[in-house]
Amino acid sequence: MPQSLSAISVFDPDVSPLPAVAHQLDFADHQSEVPLHVHRKGQLILALHGAVTCMTGNEIWIVPPNCGVWIPGGVSHSAHATSNARLNYLFVEPGAANLPEYSCTLSISPMIRELIDRLARDGPDYLADSHAARLARVVLDELADMPREQFNFPISGNPKIRSMAEALTIDPSDRSTLSHWATRLAMSERSLARLLIRETGLTFGRWRQQLHLVVALRELASGESVQNVAAELGYESVNAFITMFKKALGSTPAQYFKKRNAPMHMF
Repeated sequence: MPQSLSAISVFDPDVSPLPAVAHQLDFADHQSEVPLHVHRKGQLILALHGAVTCMTGNEIWIVPPNCGVWIPGGVSHSAHATSNARLNYLFVEPGAANLPEYSCTLSISPMIRELIDRLARDGPDYLADSHAARLARVVLDELADMPREQFNFPISGNPKIRSMAEALTIDPSDRSTLSHWATRLAMSERSLARLLIRETGLTFGRWRQQLHLVVALRELASGESVQNVAAELGYESVNAFITMFKKALGSTPAQYFKKRNAPMHMF
């Protein structure tokens, strides 16, 4: 069976001078690991199905349903997609839209999702005075007003915080206390608590919960059941996991995915 291609080898957005071009990618046909790379154009990543996790600098981002991760032009990034992931990319020429100069998650309205999907079907070679060009202008104007969401896990460049992040990413069910982590890292608990807040802006409890949310959204979007996700994250019961999820995002997993017209399995 032939080796599948890297996602970045099949499309170069920087070849086009157009303000916005879209491209659809099905990871059934490509390698799930997208290596570190950079574009001149900014990139908005939308998950139509499955899930993708992106890394930019000292942060890990998850692309949940009806949201998109925005990565400005010139920012190095890598990604890992689930095997069932199908994505739409929108590449934006620098200065073409009033979009953030930092990576973030944007809420994406159904209308914008459909317009980006239409642009992906039209291809990257539309004429500057075409209907596709007018659609692209509407998309860029609307994106500038989309609300920002916080679906990221800060991992920091500090070697002690980064080692914690790497260990918890490998085993998110690890329930070690801050005191236990301080002992492992040869620090006092107070010093580690201050370091975490300085480096990530979060307390230890909120930081670990943010990782759990990132993992939960990725796994639920990829088709994993709530029961299995709760077990993977080390929760004693499904109800305890659902309580955490609802407290953080304002709805249960089932409600969250239903509002976004995305499938989800309870068991």
